[in-house]
Amino acid sequence: MRAALERTFTAAWQRRGPLAVALWPLSRLYGALAARRQARAVPQRLPVPVIVIGNVVAGGAGKTPATLAVAQHLLARGWRPGIVSRGHGRASRACLPVQPGSDPREVGDEPLLLRRRAGVPVQVAPCRAEAGRALLAAHPQVNILLCDDGLQHHALARDVEICVFDGRGIGNGWLLPAGPLREAWPRPVSLALFTEGRISLAAAGLPCPAFAATRRLASSACRANGQGVPLARLRGQSVVALAGIARPQAFFDMLCAEGLTLARTIALPDHAPLERLPPLPPQEAALPLLCTEKDAAKLWPHAPQALAVPLRLQAPAAFFDALDALLPPPPGNQPDAALPQSPLSPP
Repeated sequence: MRAALERTFTAAWQRRGPLAVALWPLSRLYGALAARRQARAVPQRLPVPVIVIGNVVAGGAGKTPATLAVAQHLLARGWRPGIVSRGHGRASRACLPVQPGSDPREVGDEPLLLRRRAGVPVQVAPCRAEAGRALLAAHPQVNILLCDDGLQHHALARDVEICVFDGRGIGNGWLLPAGPLREAWPRPVSLALFTEGRISLAAAGLPCPAFAATRRLASSACRANGQGVPLARLRGQSVVALAGIARPQAFFDMLCAEGLTLARTIALPDHAPLERLPPLPPQEAALPLLCTEKDAAKLWPHAPQALAVPLRLQAPAAFFDALDALLPPPPGNQPDAALPQSPLSPP
């Protein structure tokens, strides 16, 4: 039911049709409440530079891959980054450090993915400033913080804002629930990053640089034990694909573009728990099961044979040059020798 409702609203948000028009009065109320919340927020300043990476539309737009790409760039530049996040969809509201073996139900699936892939300290809390203070106290070597999501979390002062868009752009341009916008657009940000290879009309009137990145699947999937399985090996046979992300069809389309034959697709709501999977007929239960990298930590305890397919985001060099220009020189300016290798990141 939830997935069906999400699909209905996602389709309605792309145009100003009957459903969107009917919901438009509620969007005015939403906008008034959001403006009031922003006006009452008191930004808390942390002792290191803060980069917020988020979006203005409901649902995923590639924030987590963008955060990972920025973290990798900062490491290579000589920074010592840490990451803070709310941990959307988790059961706990406590301020918690994220470890590679953390339970995704406690810390969230995206923070766990960032911890495993980036290999930098990650802390989750509803109040991102609280998460930042706890992370800096536990890891005094950290000298810059990334906030995964939080563009609308005005209680955290920030030095750089990166707004991420996918192919939907700003949809019909209306606020929730009549449209996909969490806040009115355009609004001032430092940089805009479009993650599906083209700059959409969302950039119109935007007084900041905008860049087009590309997303692609890694050439190998990953087993629970860290062993890589080339996707090319799966061509010519049927597979089952599962995704509990904002836009499952995008993952399925990318698998098809790699030449894989999808016998069945299982589209679940974003951050969905995976303790109970839909039953499969015997002939499909025996097929390889592919999932997104974000879903893997939740799926492997129940389906250890599943293969996680990492997503890679490639931003242009000009984007990173523009980001560097907004930051002071990294202390010491000594790049790290190498990024830590993750069990979810096959070579």
